[in-house]
Formats: sequence, structure tokens, C-alpha cells
Amino acid sequence: MTDALADGRRIRLMTIVDDFTRESIKIVVERSLSGQRVIQELSGIIGLRGKPEEILSDNGTEFTCNAVLNWVQETEIKWSYIQPGKPMQNGYIESFNGKLRDECLNENMFETLAEARILVERWRRDYNEQRPHSSLGGLTPEAYAKNQRTLNLAVV
Repeated sequence: MTDALADGRRIRLMTIVDDFTRESIKIVVERSLSGQRVIQELSGIIGLRGKPEEILSDNGTEFTCNAVLNWVQETEIKWSYIQPGKPMQNGYIESFNGKLRDECLNENMFETLAEARILVERWRRDYNEQRPHSSLGGLTPEAYAKNQRTLNLAVV
């Protein structure tokens, strides 16, 4: 996603969402996003949460560059891309991004990158911790994920 600071300088946002739990795992807010930064962020998440079965993204250059393609081969993670011009192939993230834009980006005029990071993180935490989802049986993403971890531990 892109937005701008009050002075017109562009910012980029990379939203990372767990399709199963609906958790917003992280929203990276930067002036620009490189493939190396994508790898850094995903590697950190994998270190905390484990390796996903699959990553689905659009065809942005930060996701299709050689650095990311090499990392995907090294990690043996399946990476799928939606078809150009077909955002509904990744419908949940598109819906999530729409909420982020309507409720946070359009409602705030960020003076600095630091302010944007703080307000976006505040919105992300509210999304995970305070908003029940009908697709999760009325639970918040955080509660649903915790419940699933408990269930998974009980099965093992």
C-alpha cells in the first residue's frame, strides 16, 4: 500500500496477515520497501511463529525480485502470486487493506514516519484485540489464534 506524509513524501506499507486466524501479524511502514526488507521481516516472523505453508502476494517488485526468489528457494516456502489486475484472488488482504485505508490512513495526517508507524501500530493492535469477526465465531483474531494454539497443543 502507499500513502503520503503531510509534506507529500510517499510512504509504503506492507501488510502481513494470517489468512487462517485473520491476525494482522505486522504492518511495516517505510519510505520504500526492498526485497531485502521483505526477507528481513518475513524471516523475523518465521523465527517467532514458524514457517507458513504458503505466502500469497501481489506482483510488486519487492516480492518478485531475485533476493526474494532466492530466499523462497532456500527456505522451501511455497510463494504464490495473484494474477496482475485480479486483487480478489487475495480477497481477505484486499478487504483488510481497505479497512486500514478507511479507518486509519484516511483518518490521519501523518507529520512524520515515526508518527505513521505509531498510529498504524495502534490501529493494528485494535484490529487484533478488540474486533470480533463473524468468520471466527465472534472472536477477535487474537482470541481465535490463542484458542487454535491451545487446540493444536492438545492434539500433539
